[in-house]
Amino acid sequence: MNFDRIDRVQSVATLFSGAEQYENFPRFYEFFPSTEMPAADTSFEFEVGETISLPQNFTYKGSLVDVETFLSDTDTSAVLVLQDGEVRFERYMLTGGRDVQWLSMSVAKSFISALIGIAISDGHIDNIDGPITDYVPSLGGSAYDNVAIKDILQMSSGARWNEDYSDPDSDINRFARIFALGGSMDEFAATLTRENEPGTFNRYNSTDTQVLGMLLTNATGQSVTDYMIEKLWLPMGTESTAYWLTDSSGMEMVFGGLNATARDYAKLGEMYRLGGRFNGEQIVPANWVAASISPDALHLMPGTDNPASDFELGYGYQWWVPEGDEGEFSAIGVYNQFIYVNPTTNTVIVKLSAYSDYGIDLEESSYREIETFEFFRAITDALR
Repeated sequence: MNFDRIDRVQSVATLFSGAEQYENFPRFYEFFPSTEMPAADTSFEFEVGETISLPQNFTYKGSLVDVETFLSDTDTSAVLVLQDGEVRFERYMLTGGRDVQWLSMSVAKSFISALIGIAISDGHIDNIDGPITDYVPSLGGSAYDNVAIKDILQMSSGARWNEDYSDPDSDINRFARIFALGGSMDEFAATLTRENEPGTFNRYNSTDTQVLGMLLTNATGQSVTDYMIEKLWLPMGTESTAYWLTDSSGMEMVFGGLNATARDYAKLGEMYRLGGRFNGEQIVPANWVAASISPDALHLMPGTDNPASDFELGYGYQWWVPEGDEGEFSAIGVYNQFIYVNPTTNTVIVKLSAYSDYGIDLEESSYREIETFEFFRAITDALR
């Protein structure tokens, strides 16, 4: 076992245990296998507007929450606020920094969704109503056999899945051990079995995104890294190099293995706020952006009383949609990573974190995503 693999095993073993992670999250790409995406030759830099202060507190479940305490408690490394495409607030803490490539966790899923939309526009994928096994025949006989691409995009594949981070035997933790010890994610995906009829129940499942990565590579004939460099990363005018973690065979960990800076994460949010247009170019088709952030079936709707969903947020094409009348949507990753967009106030907020208590049990205090939305809303209220 070499030193890199020792680091890998130790870092994965401490996830969801309560151990501090802010020293690890900016350097995962240093001791995991990874691919590299270079910064654009001509980078796009956000203009700086009038600087604001964060609100002193916000209300969550009828109680005032002190903002500085909240940021500290959730091990926040970066907060970046854009309004009308201008930087209104930017702060880095702990091991964060403007040039630090922070681990995306599931924020990466929303980038993969953008690439699927681009691949359809490029003619590589006919449509999302067809079965994924037309493009990825190796999934035949698995939970994904003959399942529509759209159902997978909407976390409604019907595959049996347990994403309980506190359970060492859960599917997500079995999946994570592939990265610690080596193995193939493609082979893992083919082992899942069916639980529900596809398109009837919204069950969050990171392997759904991983098979979308398989779809991309098979349909385009390129790696996820190469296709993203050409079609998304360079056209966005990214400022910094980014990295994808990979498995032993070089397949990208598309469900959560992107490593990038806060400002480059913000570019995806700003692009989606602008309907897929950024830096003077229509990068993602506008109709794809609109569909991606619009739950279109009962099992995808937000609300605490939806019996056909396992979470209170609504879901689109790898984007979360909260209840409300302002068109908000967000990319979310464990340990409190966010790209939040409020089109009504023309606002994009990135929060990168290493919340050490994340997922240690099933209590709401071990997640704090809904609470974070109230923090974001307090910021947007102050910007009105």
